[in-house]
Amino acid sequence: MSTRPVVTAEPREVVGKKVSNLRREGILPAVVYGSGHESRNIQLDAREFDVLMRHTTRNTLVDLKVGKAKATPVLLHSIHEHPVRRNPMHVDFLVVSMTEAITVDVPINYMGDSSAADKLGGTLLHMRESVSISSLATALPSAIDLDISPLDSFEAVLHVRDLVVPEGVVILTDPEEPLARVQPPRVEEEPVVGAEEEGIEEGAETPEGEAAEGGEAAEGGDEDAD
Repeated sequence: MSTRPVVTAEPREVVGKKVSNLRREGILPAVVYGSGHESRNIQLDAREFDVLMRHTTRNTLVDLKVGKAKATPVLLHSIHEHPVRRNPMHVDFLVVSMTEAITVDVPINYMGDSSAADKLGGTLLHMRESVSISSLATALPSAIDLDISPLDSFEAVLHVRDLVVPEGVVILTDPEEPLARVQPPRVEEEPVVGAEEEGIEEGAETPEGEAAEGGEAAEGGDEDAD
């Protein structure tokens, strides 16, 4: 007997812009497809889905029961959220085969502390938020942990190859792709008054001196004329 969470849904006839009426009634529109199954429009109770999401994550394997049909193992493949309120607007369920490997993106869970960030004042940079993996649906991890404690200098970099995955999981992302590093703090140099600036200040007085010398020469010329 399956111990997976069960999602109860009904076939959906309403499509297009009219689905907004369903949302106002507390009904969440969804679609189910994949693994040789024809795409079907379905709907489920929005509150029940909220409760489900408190105990599961994306890429979680659940049993989807549509109407009186037999429950089918599916993944919470995609959740489209409202851009402001962040509540679910639409859900995509992916039917999976329990005997064939599937390819999905799994989030990276950055954990631990970096001395370069905490003690040297650097800024931790996450260069990717997820990686692509392949595995059986029953072996899919909800996330892959990455310990950032090796980032003890500004030269240190963590790559995809540094990820440790469970048995049966294959990472498809390039192993040399960087995942995290620490950026050194920016140091603003204070302006220094140099010889050039001093020379400019001294040069600013030169025209007056030249004018004075010129004036004396003119006066001397008048005397010679006399």
